[in-house]
Amino acid sequence: MSDQAAPLARRLGVGDAVLVGLGAMLGAGIFAALAPAARAAGSGLLIGLAAAAVVAYCNATSSARLAARYPASGGTYVYGRERLGPFWGYLAGWAFVVGKTASCAAMALTVGAYAWPEQKHAVAVAAVVALTAVNYRGVQKSALLTRVIVAAVLAVLAAVVVAALTSGAAEADRLRPGGDTSPWGVLEAAGLLFFAFAGYARIATLGEEVRDPERTIPRAVPVALGITLVAYAAVAVAVLAVLGAGGLAHATAPLSDAAAAAGAGWLEPVVRVGAAVAALGSLLALILGISRTTLAMARDRHLPHGLAAVHERFRVPHRAELAVGAAVSVVAATVDVRGAIGFSSFGVLLYYAVANASAWTLRPEEGRPPRVVPAVGLAGCVVLAFSLPPVSVAAGAGVLAAGAVAYAVRGRWAER
Repeated sequence: MSDQAAPLARRLGVGDAVLVGLGAMLGAGIFAALAPAARAAGSGLLIGLAAAAVVAYCNATSSARLAARYPASGGTYVYGRERLGPFWGYLAGWAFVVGKTASCAAMALTVGAYAWPEQKHAVAVAAVVALTAVNYRGVQKSALLTRVIVAAVLAVLAAVVVAALTSGAAEADRLRPGGDTSPWGVLEAAGLLFFAFAGYARIATLGEEVRDPERTIPRAVPVALGITLVAYAAVAVAVLAVLGAGGLAHATAPLSDAAAAAGAGWLEPVVRVGAAVAALGSLLALILGISRTTLAMARDRHLPHGLAAVHERFRVPHRAELAVGAAVSVVAATVDVRGAIGFSSFGVLLYYAVANASAWTLRPEEGRPPRVVPAVGLAGCVVLAFSLPPVSVAAGAGVLAAGAVAYAVRGRWAER
């Protein structure tokens, strides 16, 4: 049984919300994004990480203020609609659903690549099906599983950092930018590394399921982002100090390679398990967030209205979750993980561009952040999006244009 008008249950506190954000950010991004970022930025990798962190902070601050003002499922889809107009909200929602569906496929394929490389597509689909079932049973169960995943991933990352930095293979000179660094390469690296930061939106998209959202969301978002930044900075420094920019750029499994180079070969299988668990955590949180944005867009009939149904017992958007799970399963069975990451980053950066533009319109009494925050966030999102590889930019722009055309056609049809 379901009720399309029923609200979702508010069950998540600050701790649960922080864990949902950590589960999305402390995922396979840190295991997979360092090598392509090093290929782009060379020894300027840490500068790219800092640039990605600044943009992420601005996006997180804008999103948190907006989520406290509009504590409903949908995230920037809702903020854009309320602050900028229906089209901008729709475009943000479209970019999020499409881009994050690609992210889900990338995370699922990462699970397969680490758990059973020869059958990575089959494992990816199985992971999607299993986690969709977990989300279907209710958001509290999802938060409980995320708690276990986050603890395991943090333990693995800490082990790699300690092993690398205490070994004789670590050299501080490798951390200094050299002649292999260029401004454009640093920007491209920042755009790729942003993929690993973007999970804090899960907290905002769960606004309808958070207790006391005006207090909880602004507290949870910066805490989750801060913990993630510290963890990523420590891992990047450790891996770069051991492998150097050249070694990192050509590493297929950077953290495993760093453990081996540091003389801690026993850590390699542990890192493989940690990477698979991290990808599962990201995938769990991603499916959770996409289904809530799908719910919000279905309520406004930008997507089939049947997807707005809320399960009478579990109080979750079960049809949206099943639809998202099915779509991700198809993509995970057919695509390559590299293309998925670039495509996802482009869509998500434009999604946050709308969030920053929406935050700019807030009045002081509505909790507006300092104007410099949404200004830097908006400019940073646009610059990083168009600094990504040309293929990713072309594909992302094409899909967004198709969504805009669909919106226009639907509007004309409604007028008739």
